[in-house]
Amino acid sequence: MGQQEVYTLLEKHKDEWLSSRDIYSKLKASSGSVITSLHKLRKSKTISFKMAKLGKTSNREVYVYRFRK
Repeated sequence: MGQQEVYTLLEKHKDEWLSSRDIYSKLKASSGSVITSLHKLRKSKTISFKMAKLGKTSNREVYVYRFRK
């Protein structure tokens, strides 16, 4: 599993913000490989990312990602 699979998934879901958990669930890949790929894609400024609340009732924030338009 590599950066291309993560990039392709984000491209298919252009209008959605996805957490790393959403991504590795959809790809059926390990969390470590997805997080490493996301880190490299963030570093190269290939994808957009921001902090977002995990749920409506949670105070926990996580990074969410989407395809850079």
